[in-house]
Amino acid sequence: MMYLKKVQEVCFCILTLVVLSKMGFAQVKTDNDTESPRIINIVNFIRQTDYRVKDADRLLLETVEQQIKLINKYDFPATFLFQYDALINPKYQELMKKELNDHCEIGAWWEITQPHVEAAGIKWRGEHAWVSHANIAFTTGYSPKEREKLVDVYMEKFKSIYGQYPRSVGSWFIDSHTLAYMAEKYGIVASSNCKDQVGTDGYTLWGGYWNQAYYPSRSNAYMPAQNEQAQIPVPIFRMLGSDPIYQYDTGLGQSRQGVISLEPVYPESGMDKKWVEYFLESIVNQPSLAFNYAQAGQENSFTWEGMQKGLEMQFPLFDSLRKVNKIRIETMETSGKWFREHFSVTPATAVTTLSDVRDEGRKSVWFNSRYYRTNILWDDGILRFRDIHLFDEKFASPYLKKAGKGNQFFYYALPIVDGFTWSTPEDRAGMHLVKMDASGKKTSIRLKDPVVTEQGNDVLVFSCEDFDGNEFLLTFYEDRLEVSCKPQENELSWSLELHTAREADLPFQKIAEKRINAKFRGFNYGISLQKGRVEEGRADAATVFSLIPESNQLIINCDNSAKQ
Repeated sequence: MMYLKKVQEVCFCILTLVVLSKMGFAQVKTDNDTESPRIINIVNFIRQTDYRVKDADRLLLETVEQQIKLINKYDFPATFLFQYDALINPKYQELMKKELNDHCEIGAWWEITQPHVEAAGIKWRGEHAWVSHANIAFTTGYSPKEREKLVDVYMEKFKSIYGQYPRSVGSWFIDSHTLAYMAEKYGIVASSNCKDQVGTDGYTLWGGYWNQAYYPSRSNAYMPAQNEQAQIPVPIFRMLGSDPIYQYDTGLGQSRQGVISLEPVYPESGMDKKWVEYFLESIVNQPSLAFNYAQAGQENSFTWEGMQKGLEMQFPLFDSLRKVNKIRIETMETSGKWFREHFSVTPATAVTTLSDVRDEGRKSVWFNSRYYRTNILWDDGILRFRDIHLFDEKFASPYLKKAGKGNQFFYYALPIVDGFTWSTPEDRAGMHLVKMDASGKKTSIRLKDPVVTEQGNDVLVFSCEDFDGNEFLLTFYEDRLEVSCKPQENELSWSLELHTAREADLPFQKIAEKRINAKFRGFNYGISLQKGRVEEGRADAATVFSLIPESNQLIINCDNSAKQ
C-alpha cells in the first residue's frame, strides 16, 4: 500500500507540473534544452595523387587503408571526403565498400582536379592533374556557371557509385554560390572550411567565426548571416583545431602563418600528447555556451608515415572521453543535422582556455556570435582584447559573381581590433584596460586569475579582480559586449584603450563621442556606445581611441545593422 501511495503521489506531481506548464506557471526543461555537447568529427580528405609526393598514388591509397583500419579498431564513426580524381578510382571504391564500417560517411572534398574539370567540359589550366593554386583548385577561380557544372558532374558521378548524393562537402573554402547550389539542388546538410589563417598555402581567411560552426551569408560564405532569410541553411564547421592561445600570433611580421593545430602531423601540436591534452581540456571541460567542436583526421597527402604516430596517440584519448560521455564522435552529416535541428540562426559559442601548454602564464577566451567575434588574451596579469571583428551578411565576397585570379584567395570580416594585422613582433596591437592616477599618468591594470562563467547558453562572463580589489566584469552578449567595474578604490578612473603599431593601416574613418565609423574594402561599418563615450587619440600618440565608461560601465553595440 505504501508503494501504491508513492506511485500516486508521483503521478499527481507530474500531472500538476504538466497542468502548470500549460497554464504558463512552470516549464519542464528536457536534457536537450540545456545540452552543450562536445563534438568531434574525424574527417579524412582523400586525393588520388599529389605531385609533391614521390610514388604518390600508391602511398596515398595505402594511407587511406591504414586510416580505415584504425577507425575500425575503435569502431568510430568517421567521414571520408573524396576529390573527384579519387572518387572515380575503382581501387578507392572497392576499399570503401569492402572495408569501411557501416556508421562511417562518404562525402565530397571540394578541391578541383583535371579529371573533374574536363568531365564538366572546362579547360584545365594546371601544370599537374592537381595543383594548389587558388584560381584552379577552388571554385573561387571559376565563373558561377562553371561552378554549377562542376557540382552537377561530381554529384551524378557520386550517385552512380554510391547510390545517393553526398550529404557533406568540405574544402579549404567553398564560395557561397556553389554552397547554395549544392544545398538547394542536392540537399547537402554539412560543410567545412579551413581554420583562420593568413597567407598559409596562399589562402587567407581572417576575422571569421573562429571555431564551432555557423550559417553563412548568401553573399559571402565566410561571413555568418544575421538573419535566417539571408543565410544558406548549411552549417559550416571550422576545421583543423587551432591552438586557442598561440595560433593567432604565429608568423607575426611574416607574409604567412605557420600551423599549430590538432593535425597529427605536427610534432609540436597534434603529434604531441601534452598539447593534445591541453587542447582537449579547452574543448571538453571549459565553458563553451551552445556547444564545442573539433575536427580530427588528416588529408592523405601527408602519408601514413607522417600521421601514424599522431593518430595512434590521439585515438585512445578520444575513445576514453567517449566512453565516459565527455564527447560525441560522429560524422559531419550527423553534426550538420543536429545543428539544423537545434539552431535556426548561428548560435553564440565560446572556446575557453585557462591553462597554458607552454607554462608562460597566458589564458584565452574566444567568443563568437552571428554579429561579432572577440578574443581576450590574459598575459601574466595583463588583459588585452586581441581581436574584435564584426559580421555583416551584406559584406559580399569579391568572388560572388566572378572568378578570382592568381594563386591566392582572400576572405575577411570587418576589423575593430586586429591584433595580428595591426601588430609587429615588437609592438602588439590590442585594446587594454588602463587606469589613470591623479597626475594623469596611465598604466595597464594588472589582474588576478580570471573566472569564466556561462549565463544560459548565449552569455559569457569573464570576471577578475585587480590587486587593489576592484572587480572587472566582461560580459559577452550575442549583439554587444559590456565592460564594467565594481570599484573598491575611491574615484577610480579607468578606460579601454586601443593601441596599434604606428605603421598599421587602420580602417577608421570617423571617431565621434558615441560612434566609431570604419571602412574596409569599400564597406562601411562601425560600433556604437550605448553607455560610455569615445575619445580619439592624438595624432602623435600610439593610442587610436579610448573608451571611457559612464558610471563604471561600457556597453558596446556590435550589431552592424544598427548603424547610426
